[in-house]
Amino acid sequence: MIRIHPFAALRPSFEHAAEVASDPYDVISTEEARERAAGKPRSFLHVVRSEIDLPPETDCHAASVYEQADRNLQAMIAAGTLVRDPRPGLYLYRQIRNGQAQLGIVGCVEAEQYRSEEIRKHEKTRPDKEDDRTRHLLVTACHAEPVFLCFRDRASGGTTLAARMHADTSASPVFDFVAPDGVQHTGWTVPDAAPYLEAFRGLDLLYIADGHHRSAGAERAATASAKANPRHTGGEEYGRFLAVVFPHDQLRILPYNRIVKDLASLTPREFLDRLRAVGDVRPSEAGEPEHRGTVRVFVDGGWWSLTFPEASIDRTDPIASLDVSLLQDRVLAPILGIGDPRTDARIEFVGGIRGCDELERRTGRGVAFSMHATSPDELLAVADAGEIMPPKSTWFEPKLRSGLFVHEFERVPGARA
Repeated sequence: MIRIHPFAALRPSFEHAAEVASDPYDVISTEEARERAAGKPRSFLHVVRSEIDLPPETDCHAASVYEQADRNLQAMIAAGTLVRDPRPGLYLYRQIRNGQAQLGIVGCVEAEQYRSEEIRKHEKTRPDKEDDRTRHLLVTACHAEPVFLCFRDRASGGTTLAARMHADTSASPVFDFVAPDGVQHTGWTVPDAAPYLEAFRGLDLLYIADGHHRSAGAERAATASAKANPRHTGGEEYGRFLAVVFPHDQLRILPYNRIVKDLASLTPREFLDRLRAVGDVRPSEAGEPEHRGTVRVFVDGGWWSLTFPEASIDRTDPIASLDVSLLQDRVLAPILGIGDPRTDARIEFVGGIRGCDELERRTGRGVAFSMHATSPDELLAVADAGEIMPPKSTWFEPKLRSGLFVHEFERVPGARA
């Protein structure tokens, strides 16, 4: 049984929402954040990338960075840039990119359900990134950026959650703007939270689509706060973290493409001959492959299509049957010598949103692979099996904007990352 909780959001006014909303912390560098926030005091980058307000030589993990984030957040509240809703509620958040919409419910989920794996993950997390998120949470006493979750929708009370959400978008929005990348962002306050709370109680699982480090950091902050609070009851806000939860069939997953910097001493012809030993190789156009089991390959200035024999793929294995696994196991490791893609400096990963032009521009004397996107069903199958996705398997787009909803929680003296 999934428990979702209303909260009294800190959020910008309708007029200021477009100015406040920012890229999430993990898709933008410090220099990019400094450039985008220049002359924009209301930008939420001042909270999620607060090092931009400190000297350029400042270590982005220094204590002063987290303290600056807290000062900037409190200044936004004092200036009225962010206003606290008078009562707890749930919200709706819709994004439209290239004519495709995804509509989710905004609320708080429980760190305890993350621990119990009722909120399931599919990626490994790095301790240093967990440390960073935990410190940011504890110093600012808020969840400044939501985690992107999804669920398998099903009828409850005669309707689906997706249908219920769609019906509630008939009200006036609390924000509605188009971001610089062309994505439209619109939000609403839910008029009656009770039907949503009941519908979520009918779900067994939620799944992390994007935001594994934010989830892990939220759980660690919750644990640290509970440990330091002698009056802990279990109902505190620090035990919950901010999420936007979407029906899984609305997710838009783009591929994560690969570039290998060299051909491991092979000539392009020798490399293509090696590929022919593992699948069907034919001349091709640039672009994302249309079907699973096919990878497009850019080498020596030309595009080729590599299709793995379907009979050789075990579709009952949720990991081994992924295209990124087929490529790693049959091409990258045995032919190009990429043993561990997490650590090998010869491989680079390029988000699918950048397109094949970026692959052609960056390939040089190596080889690029344009992948077919992992599907939402494949992602959930991996999580259901308790497995971990191979590195760089999914690129979610559009990204959730930061600063549109902020969840505050109790400051507990002595809570440490």
